[in-house]
Amino acid sequence: MAFFVLSRVSRRLLKPSFSATPSQQHIYLSKRVTTTHYINPLPTLDHNHQVRSKGKESFLGTGKSNRSVGGMWSSSLVLERGRKDMSGFGGVKEDSSWIDFYLPERARGYAKLARFDKPIGTWLLAWPCMWSIALAADPGSLPSFKLMGLFGCGAILLRGAGCTINDLLDQDIDTKVDRTRLRPIASGLLTPFQGLQFLVLQLLLGLGILLQLNNYSRVLGASSLFLVFSYPLMKRFTFWPQAFLGLTINWGALLGWAAVKGSVEPAVVLPLYLSGICWTLVYDTIYAHQDKEDDVKLGVKSTALRFGDNTKLWLTGFGTASMGLLALSGLSADLGWQYYASLVAASGQLGWQIGTADLSSRADCSRKFVSNKWFGAIVFSGIVLGRSFQ
Repeated sequence: MAFFVLSRVSRRLLKPSFSATPSQQHIYLSKRVTTTHYINPLPTLDHNHQVRSKGKESFLGTGKSNRSVGGMWSSSLVLERGRKDMSGFGGVKEDSSWIDFYLPERARGYAKLARFDKPIGTWLLAWPCMWSIALAADPGSLPSFKLMGLFGCGAILLRGAGCTINDLLDQDIDTKVDRTRLRPIASGLLTPFQGLQFLVLQLLLGLGILLQLNNYSRVLGASSLFLVFSYPLMKRFTFWPQAFLGLTINWGALLGWAAVKGSVEPAVVLPLYLSGICWTLVYDTIYAHQDKEDDVKLGVKSTALRFGDNTKLWLTGFGTASMGLLALSGLSADLGWQYYASLVAASGQLGWQIGTADLSSRADCSRKFVSNKWFGAIVFSGIVLGRSFQ
């Protein structure tokens, strides 16, 4: 599957495109994109020419030679400023983050491609790993800080790799969706080939972390790559891509225990894994409601469209199943009462999400989605307490 995905990306790279000089390769655009976040070409512009537009001033010339290619300015400075200055002209506003303030310009596209400025995805990937590591700790002991550190770094890398794969495969879709059209590859800030190079780097670093685990964990961890590479394609074929994401992002529920014990205990880790899948169906369905109008236009599928007006009923069912499976995993691991007290709190948090979510508001869907980092933290705290005072 990995070879299929890489070959598909390679075919994209062979499509005709303009050639860029080395200094201009990082703003490569394989085709002209007519979205509003690019700078509109002006009839006559000299170097250091000052342009006024809607009360704002933009200096398109910096004493360097800028050339217009296909109606767009092929300067990274112009592109960066155009992405921000033109975002208000009926387009999408790109919010500034710490990446724009603290990282060198050449590194910003890669950091945004890996979503370093949006850590919620890393939290959602890391929590099932941490749950499993804490469950595998000896009675009366704290979980291994070394393993949690390794899995934390691995979550950052694997999440970044997953986002890179997603953006490489979905660049044709991202340009047509308001929320995603300013992503680095879709907007042309990075080329697909640069994205592919960054993907290889992240996977190699992830391999370095995987090799520090036992042999059983190495095989188990490597087997998740099929899910990582194929998940971005699922929205084209099924209304259940969120379920497939659950299979992928909760793999750490299996791997964490294996890293500690050298094998898996099905009675403990399978309910934990399944509970994570149900949890994912809750939060990612809420997340998918942000894009449901665009998804209908583009023919992209999701559980948000599948559930429709019955979404909250479905989410209540999945939330209830998730909590029940977490309780079953705790019983199998013989955790103390503190764990079950934490499940009561976690149930309240999950019920609050489902009950108060405004599925017609993108902002509220986003807030509810991000709040799931606290759900994961509550469950983790309960496992640690339930094991430590056992």
